[in-house]
Amino acid sequence: MTVTDLRSTRWGPTELDRAVAEVEAVAARHAAECDRDARFPGEALAALRETGLLGLMVPTGYGGPGGDLADLVRVSNRLSRTCMSVGMIFTMHCQQVAAIVGDGGALRDRLLPRIARGELYLASVTTEAATGGHLLSSGTASTGDGTVLHVDRFAPVVTGGQHADGYLITMQAPDAASPTQLSLVYAGRDQLEITVRGGWNPLGMRATHSAPLHLAGDVPMDQVVGAHGAFREIAVRTFAPLAHLGWAACWLGTADGALSRTVTLLRTERRRRDLDSELLLRRLSRVRQRLDTVHALISHTVDVLGRSADPTAVPVQLLVNAVKLTASEQCPAAVDELVELLGMRHGYLRDSELALERALRDLRSAPLNYSNDRLHAADGALVLMDREVRHV
Repeated sequence: MTVTDLRSTRWGPTELDRAVAEVEAVAARHAAECDRDARFPGEALAALRETGLLGLMVPTGYGGPGGDLADLVRVSNRLSRTCMSVGMIFTMHCQQVAAIVGDGGALRDRLLPRIARGELYLASVTTEAATGGHLLSSGTASTGDGTVLHVDRFAPVVTGGQHADGYLITMQAPDAASPTQLSLVYAGRDQLEITVRGGWNPLGMRATHSAPLHLAGDVPMDQVVGAHGAFREIAVRTFAPLAHLGWAACWLGTADGALSRTVTLLRTERRRRDLDSELLLRRLSRVRQRLDTVHALISHTVDVLGRSADPTAVPVQLLVNAVKLTASEQCPAAVDELVELLGMRHGYLRDSELALERALRDLRSAPLNYSNDRLHAADGALVLMDREVRHV
Protein backbone atom coordinates (compact mmCIF):
# COMPACT_ATOMS: atom_id res chain seq x y z
CA MET A 1 0.00 0.00 0.00
CA THR A 2 1.19 3.54 -0.72
CA VAL A 3 -0.23 6.85 0.38
CA THR A 4 -1.32 7.66 -3.18
CA ASP A 5 -3.55 4.57 -3.24
CA LEU A 6 -5.99 6.14 -0.79
CA ARG A 7 -5.63 9.85 -1.43
CA SER A 8 -8.74 11.95 -0.77
CA THR A 9 -10.73 8.90 0.31
CA ARG A 10 -11.84 8.19 3.85
CA TRP A 11 -10.39 4.90 4.95
CA GLY A 12 -12.62 2.05 5.95
CA PRO A 13 -11.72 -0.58 8.56
CA THR A 14 -10.07 -2.86 5.99
CA GLU A 15 -7.73 -0.19 4.62
CA LEU A 16 -6.84 1.00 8.10
CA ASP A 17 -6.15 -2.52 9.37
CA ARG A 18 -3.95 -3.25 6.38
CA ALA A 19 -1.88 -0.10 6.91
CA VAL A 20 -1.51 -0.75 10.63
CA ALA A 21 -0.49 -4.36 10.03
CA GLU A 22 2.31 -3.22 7.71
CA VAL A 23 3.71 -0.79 10.26
CA GLU A 24 3.26 -3.30 13.10
CA ALA A 25 5.32 -5.89 11.26
CA VAL A 26 8.15 -3.44 10.64
CA ALA A 27 8.09 -2.17 14.23
CA ALA A 28 8.15 -5.71 15.64
CA ARG A 29 11.24 -6.66 13.60
CA HIS A 30 13.27 -3.79 15.05
CA ALA A 31 11.73 -3.31 18.52
CA ALA A 32 14.34 -5.20 20.55
CA GLU A 33 17.27 -3.62 18.74
CA CYS A 34 15.86 -0.09 19.00
CA ASP A 35 15.26 -0.59 22.71
CA ARG A 36 18.72 -2.03 23.32
CA ASP A 37 20.51 0.77 21.47
CA ALA A 38 18.09 3.60 22.34
CA ARG A 39 17.77 4.05 18.57
CA PHE A 40 14.94 5.89 16.86
CA PRO A 41 12.76 3.44 14.85
CA GLY A 42 13.49 4.93 11.44
CA GLU A 43 12.16 1.86 9.65
CA ALA A 44 8.79 2.22 11.37
CA LEU A 45 8.65 5.94 10.55
CA ALA A 46 9.34 5.11 6.91
CA ALA A 47 6.45 2.63 7.01
CA LEU A 48 4.18 5.24 8.59
CA ARG A 49 5.04 7.57 5.70
CA GLU A 50 4.60 4.93 2.99
CA THR A 51 1.27 3.58 4.23
CA GLY A 52 -0.23 7.04 4.73
CA LEU A 53 -0.74 6.50 8.47
CA LEU A 54 1.32 9.61 9.16
CA GLY A 55 -1.58 11.53 7.62
CA LEU A 56 -4.32 9.71 9.53
CA MET A 57 -5.81 12.88 11.03
CA VAL A 58 -5.68 14.91 7.79
CA PRO A 59 -9.17 15.59 6.37
CA THR A 60 -10.00 14.14 2.96
CA GLY A 61 -10.18 17.63 1.43
CA TYR A 62 -6.44 17.95 2.01
CA GLY A 63 -5.61 14.50 0.65
CA GLY A 64 -5.77 12.57 3.90
CA PRO A 65 -7.90 9.61 5.00
CA GLY A 66 -10.06 11.75 7.34
CA GLY A 67 -9.34 9.81 10.51
CA ASP A 68 -10.98 10.78 13.79
CA LEU A 69 -10.22 10.42 17.49
CA ALA A 70 -11.50 6.85 17.58
CA ASP A 71 -9.14 5.95 14.73
CA LEU A 72 -6.22 7.57 16.54
CA VAL A 73 -6.92 5.57 19.70
CA ARG A 74 -7.30 2.35 17.75
CA VAL A 75 -4.07 2.75 15.78
CA SER A 76 -2.03 3.91 18.79
CA ASN A 77 -3.20 0.86 20.72
CA ARG A 78 -2.28 -1.53 17.92
CA LEU A 79 1.16 -0.07 17.26
CA SER A 80 2.03 -0.19 20.95
CA ARG A 81 1.38 -3.90 21.35
CA THR A 82 4.88 -4.72 20.13
CA CYS A 83 6.67 -1.35 20.43
CA MET A 84 5.30 1.34 22.70
CA SER A 85 7.86 3.85 21.41
CA VAL A 86 6.41 3.61 17.90
CA GLY A 87 2.90 4.09 19.27
CA MET A 88 3.96 7.19 21.23
CA ILE A 89 5.85 8.68 18.28
CA PHE A 90 2.74 8.22 16.15
CA THR A 91 0.20 9.54 18.65
CA MET A 92 2.25 12.64 19.51
CA HIS A 93 2.65 13.44 15.81
CA CYS A 94 -1.12 13.12 15.37
CA GLN A 95 -1.66 15.53 18.26
CA GLN A 96 0.35 18.15 16.37
CA VAL A 97 -1.57 17.47 13.16
CA ALA A 98 -4.88 17.92 14.98
CA ALA A 99 -3.75 21.33 16.23
CA ILE A 100 -3.02 22.42 12.66
CA VAL A 101 -6.36 21.04 11.45
CA GLY A 102 -8.21 22.90 14.19
CA ASP A 103 -6.28 26.18 14.39
CA GLY A 104 -3.74 26.23 11.59
CA GLY A 105 -5.40 28.92 9.45
CA ALA A 106 -3.35 29.46 6.28
CA LEU A 107 -0.91 26.79 7.44
CA ARG A 108 -3.50 24.14 6.64
CA ASP A 109 -3.10 24.58 2.88
CA ARG A 110 0.68 24.57 3.15
CA LEU A 111 1.19 21.70 5.58
CA LEU A 112 -1.73 19.26 5.54
CA PRO A 113 -1.24 17.98 1.96
CA ARG A 114 2.43 17.34 2.77
CA ILE A 115 1.49 15.47 5.94
CA ALA A 116 -1.01 13.39 3.98
CA ARG A 117 1.75 12.47 1.49
CA GLY A 118 3.97 11.32 4.33
CA GLU A 119 6.46 14.14 3.82
CA LEU A 120 6.07 15.87 7.18
CA TYR A 121 6.65 14.22 10.53
CA LEU A 122 5.96 16.71 13.33
CA ALA A 123 7.58 16.88 16.76
CA SER A 124 6.30 18.73 19.81
CA VAL A 125 8.55 21.25 21.60
CA THR A 126 6.79 22.06 24.87
CA THR A 127 9.21 21.07 27.66
CA GLU A 128 11.60 23.49 29.37
CA ALA A 129 14.44 23.08 31.83
CA ALA A 130 12.80 25.39 34.39
CA THR A 131 9.20 24.21 34.10
CA GLY A 132 9.68 20.58 33.04
CA GLY A 133 6.55 19.29 31.31
CA HIS A 134 4.28 22.09 32.53
CA LEU A 135 2.36 22.76 29.33
CA LEU A 136 0.81 26.15 30.09
CA SER A 137 3.79 28.27 31.04
CA SER A 138 7.12 29.15 29.47
CA GLY A 139 10.21 31.08 30.44
CA THR A 140 11.18 31.58 26.80
CA ALA A 141 10.43 35.07 25.50
CA SER A 142 9.91 35.68 21.79
CA THR A 143 11.00 38.64 19.72
CA GLY A 144 10.17 39.80 16.24
CA ASP A 145 9.62 42.79 14.00
CA GLY A 146 5.98 42.18 13.07
CA THR A 147 6.80 40.02 10.06
CA VAL A 148 9.42 37.61 11.44
CA LEU A 149 9.44 35.77 14.76
CA HIS A 150 12.78 34.80 16.24
CA VAL A 151 12.94 31.34 17.79
CA ASP A 152 15.58 30.61 20.41
CA ARG A 153 14.35 27.64 22.38
CA PHE A 154 15.90 24.87 24.46
CA ALA A 155 13.80 21.80 25.26
CA PRO A 156 15.17 19.01 27.51
CA VAL A 157 12.86 16.34 26.05
CA VAL A 158 11.72 16.28 22.40
CA THR A 159 10.25 12.98 21.26
CA GLY A 160 11.79 12.08 17.92
CA GLY A 161 13.08 15.63 17.59
CA GLN A 162 16.26 14.84 15.69
CA HIS A 163 14.22 13.05 13.03
CA ALA A 164 11.32 15.49 12.61
CA ASP A 165 10.58 17.48 9.47
CA GLY A 166 8.79 20.23 11.37
CA TYR A 167 8.08 21.39 14.90
CA LEU A 168 5.26 22.95 16.89
CA ILE A 169 6.95 25.10 19.52
CA THR A 170 5.48 26.83 22.56
CA MET A 171 6.95 30.16 23.65
CA GLN A 172 5.75 33.39 25.18
CA ALA A 173 3.72 35.63 22.89
CA PRO A 174 5.67 38.71 21.67
CA ASP A 175 3.66 41.03 23.93
CA ALA A 176 3.24 38.59 26.83
CA ALA A 177 2.65 40.12 30.24
CA SER A 178 3.09 36.77 32.04
CA PRO A 179 4.73 33.37 31.43
CA THR A 180 1.30 31.85 30.79
CA GLN A 181 0.56 33.90 27.68
CA LEU A 182 1.87 31.42 25.16
CA SER A 183 1.90 31.11 21.41
CA LEU A 184 2.21 27.91 19.39
CA VAL A 185 4.56 28.38 16.46
CA TYR A 186 5.28 26.09 13.50
CA ALA A 187 8.84 25.92 12.23
CA GLY A 188 10.12 23.77 9.41
CA ARG A 189 13.37 21.93 9.85
CA ASP A 190 14.94 24.02 7.08
CA GLN A 191 14.07 27.21 8.99
CA LEU A 192 16.02 26.24 12.10
CA GLU A 193 19.48 25.50 13.32
CA ILE A 194 19.05 22.40 15.47
CA THR A 195 21.68 21.42 18.03
CA VAL A 196 21.58 18.28 20.14
CA ARG A 197 22.46 19.23 23.72
CA GLY A 198 22.72 15.84 25.38
CA GLY A 199 22.16 12.11 25.14
CA TRP A 200 19.16 9.84 25.62
CA ASN A 201 19.75 6.80 27.84
CA PRO A 202 16.52 6.28 29.84
CA LEU A 203 15.04 3.33 31.69
CA GLY A 204 12.27 2.84 29.13
CA MET A 205 10.78 4.47 26.03
CA ARG A 206 14.30 4.23 24.68
CA ALA A 207 13.35 4.15 20.99
CA THR A 208 11.57 7.52 21.16
CA HIS A 209 15.06 9.04 21.22
CA SER A 210 13.77 12.11 23.06
CA ALA A 211 17.12 13.89 23.35
CA PRO A 212 17.39 17.56 24.43
CA LEU A 213 17.48 20.05 21.58
CA HIS A 214 18.25 23.71 21.07
CA LEU A 215 16.33 25.27 18.19
CA ALA A 216 17.14 28.70 16.76
CA GLY A 217 15.99 30.56 13.66
CA ASP A 218 13.60 33.07 12.16
CA VAL A 219 10.14 32.09 10.95
CA PRO A 220 7.42 34.19 9.29
CA MET A 221 4.91 35.63 11.74
CA ASP A 222 2.06 33.87 9.90
CA GLN A 223 3.37 30.51 11.11
CA VAL A 224 1.62 30.99 14.44
CA VAL A 225 -1.02 28.31 15.08
CA GLY A 226 -4.10 30.15 16.31
CA ALA A 227 -3.75 33.64 17.72
CA HIS A 228 -0.71 34.91 19.60
CA GLY A 229 -1.13 34.20 23.29
CA ALA A 230 -3.98 31.74 22.70
CA PHE A 231 -2.20 28.45 23.28
CA ARG A 232 -4.15 27.73 26.48
CA GLU A 233 -7.35 27.34 24.44
CA ILE A 234 -5.59 25.03 21.97
CA ALA A 235 -4.12 23.03 24.84
CA VAL A 236 -7.45 22.50 26.61
CA ARG A 237 -9.42 21.88 23.43
CA THR A 238 -6.93 19.79 21.44
CA PHE A 239 -3.53 19.10 23.00
CA ALA A 240 -4.68 17.69 26.35
CA PRO A 241 -7.52 15.44 25.08
CA LEU A 242 -5.44 13.95 22.28
CA ALA A 243 -2.38 13.55 24.48
CA HIS A 244 -4.22 11.88 27.34
CA LEU A 245 -6.30 9.60 25.12
CA GLY A 246 -3.43 8.83 22.76
CA TRP A 247 -1.00 8.10 25.59
CA ALA A 248 -3.58 5.97 27.39
CA ALA A 249 -4.21 4.00 24.20
CA CYS A 250 -0.47 3.35 23.90
CA TRP A 251 -0.21 2.24 27.53
CA LEU A 252 -3.24 -0.01 27.14
CA GLY A 253 -1.87 -1.43 23.89
CA THR A 254 1.42 -2.27 25.60
CA ALA A 255 -0.37 -4.04 28.43
CA ASP A 256 -2.78 -5.75 25.99
CA GLY A 257 0.17 -7.10 24.03
CA ALA A 258 1.84 -8.32 27.21
CA LEU A 259 -1.31 -10.17 28.31
CA SER A 260 -1.85 -11.64 24.84
CA ARG A 261 1.69 -13.04 24.73
CA THR A 262 1.31 -14.37 28.25
CA VAL A 263 -1.95 -16.18 27.52
CA THR A 264 -0.47 -17.65 24.34
CA LEU A 265 2.49 -19.01 26.32
CA LEU A 266 0.27 -20.44 29.05
CA ARG A 267 -1.93 -22.24 26.54
CA THR A 268 1.12 -23.52 24.66
CA GLU A 269 2.62 -24.89 27.87
CA ARG A 270 -0.64 -26.17 29.31
CA ARG A 271 0.73 -29.70 29.72
CA ARG A 272 3.43 -28.35 32.04
CA ARG A 273 1.29 -25.81 33.87
CA ASP A 274 -1.74 -26.12 36.08
CA LEU A 275 -4.17 -23.82 34.29
CA ASP A 276 -6.78 -24.63 36.93
CA SER A 277 -4.66 -23.07 39.67
CA GLU A 278 -6.80 -20.59 41.59
CA LEU A 279 -3.79 -18.31 42.12
CA LEU A 280 -3.08 -18.16 38.39
CA LEU A 281 -6.74 -17.64 37.50
CA ARG A 282 -7.20 -14.88 40.09
CA ARG A 283 -4.14 -13.04 38.83
CA LEU A 284 -5.21 -13.31 35.21
CA SER A 285 -8.66 -12.06 36.19
CA ARG A 286 -7.22 -9.02 37.98
CA VAL A 287 -5.01 -8.17 35.02
CA ARG A 288 -7.92 -8.38 32.60
CA GLN A 289 -10.11 -6.33 34.96
CA ARG A 290 -7.52 -3.55 35.00
CA LEU A 291 -7.29 -3.47 31.21
CA ASP A 292 -11.05 -3.63 30.66
CA THR A 293 -11.47 -0.71 33.07
CA VAL A 294 -8.99 1.41 31.10
CA HIS A 295 -10.55 0.38 27.79
CA ALA A 296 -14.03 1.30 28.99
CA LEU A 297 -12.85 4.69 30.24
CA ILE A 298 -11.06 5.48 26.97
CA SER A 299 -14.07 4.43 24.89
CA HIS A 300 -16.48 6.46 27.00
CA THR A 301 -14.28 9.55 26.80
CA VAL A 302 -13.94 9.28 23.02
CA ASP A 303 -17.73 9.13 22.83
CA VAL A 304 -18.15 12.11 25.17
CA LEU A 305 -15.71 14.26 23.19
CA GLY A 306 -17.45 13.30 19.96
CA ARG A 307 -20.79 14.65 21.14
CA SER A 308 -19.74 17.36 23.57
CA ALA A 309 -20.64 20.92 22.62
CA ASP A 310 -17.99 22.24 25.01
CA PRO A 311 -14.88 20.06 25.48
CA THR A 312 -13.52 22.66 27.90
CA ALA A 313 -16.39 22.13 30.40
CA VAL A 314 -15.17 21.14 33.86
CA PRO A 315 -16.74 17.63 33.92
CA VAL A 316 -15.23 16.88 30.51
CA GLN A 317 -11.79 18.07 31.57
CA LEU A 318 -11.99 15.92 34.69
CA LEU A 319 -12.97 12.90 32.60
CA VAL A 320 -10.11 13.45 30.13
CA ASN A 321 -7.64 13.76 33.00
CA ALA A 322 -9.07 10.65 34.63
CA VAL A 323 -8.21 8.69 31.50
CA LYS A 324 -4.56 9.64 31.83
CA LEU A 325 -4.40 9.07 35.57
CA THR A 326 -6.20 5.72 35.51
CA ALA A 327 -4.35 4.29 32.51
CA SER A 328 -0.98 5.39 33.88
CA GLU A 329 -1.67 3.50 37.12
CA GLN A 330 -3.55 0.41 35.93
CA CYS A 331 -1.49 -0.53 32.85
CA PRO A 332 1.88 -0.71 34.65
CA ALA A 333 0.20 -2.55 37.52
CA ALA A 334 -1.22 -5.11 35.09
CA VAL A 335 2.15 -5.85 33.49
CA ASP A 336 3.86 -5.94 36.89
CA GLU A 337 1.39 -8.61 37.94
CA LEU A 338 2.19 -10.63 34.79
CA VAL A 339 5.90 -10.44 35.64
CA GLU A 340 5.10 -11.73 39.12
CA LEU A 341 2.94 -14.49 37.66
CA LEU A 342 5.51 -15.81 35.17
CA GLY A 343 8.57 -15.39 37.35
CA MET A 344 12.22 -14.99 36.48
CA ARG A 345 12.50 -16.76 33.12
CA HIS A 346 9.57 -15.31 31.19
CA GLY A 347 8.78 -12.28 33.32
CA TYR A 348 12.09 -10.75 34.33
CA LEU A 349 14.77 -11.71 31.83
CA ARG A 350 15.44 -9.26 29.03
CA ASP A 351 15.83 -11.97 26.38
CA SER A 352 12.41 -13.54 26.98
CA GLU A 353 10.28 -13.57 23.85
CA LEU A 354 7.39 -12.20 25.92
CA ALA A 355 9.22 -8.85 26.35
CA LEU A 356 7.42 -8.20 29.65
CA GLU A 357 10.57 -6.61 31.04
CA ARG A 358 10.61 -4.03 28.22
CA ALA A 359 6.88 -3.40 28.55
CA LEU A 360 7.26 -2.75 32.27
CA ARG A 361 10.19 -0.37 31.74
CA ASP A 362 8.28 1.51 29.05
CA LEU A 363 5.17 1.78 31.20
CA ARG A 364 7.13 3.17 34.13
CA SER A 365 7.16 6.44 32.20
CA ALA A 366 3.36 6.70 32.24
CA PRO A 367 2.93 8.50 35.59
CA LEU A 368 5.80 10.83 34.65
CA ASN A 369 4.46 11.80 31.22
CA TYR A 370 2.96 15.01 32.55
CA SER A 371 3.31 14.24 36.25
CA ASN A 372 0.37 12.57 37.94
CA ASP A 373 0.99 14.71 41.02
CA ARG A 374 0.68 17.87 38.92
CA LEU A 375 -2.43 16.57 37.20
CA HIS A 376 -4.08 15.62 40.49
CA ALA A 377 -3.42 19.15 41.78
CA ALA A 378 -5.11 20.60 38.68
CA ASP A 379 -7.99 18.17 39.08
CA GLY A 380 -8.46 19.17 42.70
CA ALA A 381 -9.04 22.76 41.62
CA LEU A 382 -11.50 21.57 38.96
CA VAL A 383 -13.39 19.46 41.51
CA LEU A 384 -13.95 22.57 43.61
CA MET A 385 -15.58 24.20 40.58
CA ASP A 386 -18.14 21.39 40.15
CA ARG A 387 -20.13 21.35 43.38
CA GLU A 388 -22.97 19.39 41.73
CA VAL A 389 -20.55 16.55 40.79
CA ARG A 390 -21.78 16.29 37.21
CA HIS A 391 -20.76 13.22 35.23
CA VAL A 392 -20.74 13.16 31.44
